[in-house]
Amino acid sequence: MKKAVTIGIDIGGTNTVMGVVDRDGNILAENRISTTDYPDIADYVAALHQAFTAALAEAGSEVELKAIGIGAPNGNYYHGTIEYPPNLIWEGVIPLCEMISKNVDVPVVLTNDANAAALGEMIYGGARNMKNFIVYTLGTGLGSGIVINGEVLYGSTGFAGEIGHIIMVPGGRDCGCGRQGCLETYVSATGIVRTVEELLAQRRDPSPLRKVPPETLTSKMITEAAQQGDRIALEAFDRTADMLALSIVNSVAFSSPEAIFLFGGLSNAGKYLFDPVEKYVNEKIQTIFKGTVRILPSEIPENNAAILGASALAWKEIEKQ
Repeated sequence: MKKAVTIGIDIGGTNTVMGVVDRDGNILAENRISTTDYPDIADYVAALHQAFTAALAEAGSEVELKAIGIGAPNGNYYHGTIEYPPNLIWEGVIPLCEMISKNVDVPVVLTNDANAAALGEMIYGGARNMKNFIVYTLGTGLGSGIVINGEVLYGSTGFAGEIGHIIMVPGGRDCGCGRQGCLETYVSATGIVRTVEELLAQRRDPSPLRKVPPETLTSKMITEAAQQGDRIALEAFDRTADMLALSIVNSVAFSSPEAIFLFGGLSNAGKYLFDPVEKYVNEKIQTIFKGTVRILPSEIPENNAAILGASALAWKEIEKQ
């Protein structure tokens, strides 16, 4: 009997990565193509098909493809489309699932990368036995995947769950979405860099971060400074955690999750983020929710998260059918 597998595809602004994944989360073969080399979407789909077919062949003759899952910016699960992606070279509404399905006879499903991350956590990670949880992806921006009663929250449009674009500070920092004061402008790898820049301008504390050109400053550098006891870095983490905690207690109020998982570059700061977040959540949370939600690190390896998340979407689709 052949081993059932899915293909997980993650479409990034620069590269598209893919892998053949079994039900236990083992990646049996991988491949990649450049996203930017194909201005014509039809050429991209042809190259994508060739690449995942090669990966499937590499996985061996004893595997059987059951479904394909795709994580993509502005991916709409309901329609199988990528819609007006801000960081891809194609414009408008792209019927990607329909285009890929012309050459394969298995289900092809698509969602955005944060929803895929939530499914990856549920299928392969720390949320395996949970039906209510939220994943915050703390990278360049802030993505989120919300799972309620075992299902990803998509809403009526397919784009629900954009916690990163809840306005936290009216008239605050400019956001790439065109508005001001969105959560991701404060709580993300780029958000904490902006906080440090503000603190350096406002305060006189000596700090190794003053020697770093602003255009090269990263959240990793800020974490390293915090580890050395740097006051500016520690204050930046405290402010970031305070804002993140406020978002979390608001999320708990509307969905009452069992856990909040933090994933992505900024979460690698460990105790410098998690400890103050837990402190502020405990201070701010409504009494009836005290002690009901855990703040946890993701259990998905970051280097494989995109592929595993997309493949988890495919496994979830198989379960539904």
